[in-house]
Amino acid sequence: MELILDTADTSAIKHFNEYLTIDGVTTNPTIITKSKKEFHAVIDDILSILNDDQALYVQVLATDCAGIVEEAKYIHSLRKQNIYAKIPVSNEGLKAIKECKKLGIKVLATAIYSAEQGFLAALSGADALAPYVNRMDNLGNGVENVLDLIQMLKVNNLPTKIIAASFKNTRQVHELIKGGIQAVTVPTDVLQNMMDHPMTDIAVDTFTKDWENAYNRTTLKS
Repeated sequence: MELILDTADTSAIKHFNEYLTIDGVTTNPTIITKSKKEFHAVIDDILSILNDDQALYVQVLATDCAGIVEEAKYIHSLRKQNIYAKIPVSNEGLKAIKECKKLGIKVLATAIYSAEQGFLAALSGADALAPYVNRMDNLGNGVENVLDLIQMLKVNNLPTKIIAASFKNTRQVHELIKGGIQAVTVPTDVLQNMMDHPMTDIAVDTFTKDWENAYNRTTLKS
């Protein structure tokens, strides 16, 4: 399974990249505006951190097919490899995904609110799908929809990868990992909660205190 960061915060990317195996970074227009930086500066900063094997996913802003394709071409030009244009699965977006497929542009279909939308994007040639788990949860059951999508792709022999997105808690991530999800893109607060547990800190503190009481030091070597 791939672990991807859903952020444009370069300090957070550096932090998690140091401690975990990170397979890439997803952004969207809202995430980039929160950085308070110009688009080019954000992308350049992120690319300066990522290695060639770590993917970057950048979302288009245009809403008509022709405009989406032009922006996808531009995104494709930002890097020699491992760069994906994120295209929402509107009617025009689905049309643009087909055109991008012809041009050899890698696409992550995004803003997916149902298993059916994701399946149609896969049929249109999307390389990856980003179903919005928490937002679907607000409308019904996001986890169940994504699990359905996994099965729909499997029984129809479609190679499209699912990169589940829009998480608000660790339970959602947990359930999808258990269900065989191929990738998740997780906001930094949820990922930090996945890493941390108060009992781990208590256990480590106990080990240290017991060792110090016995040997009057906090290291293995004297």
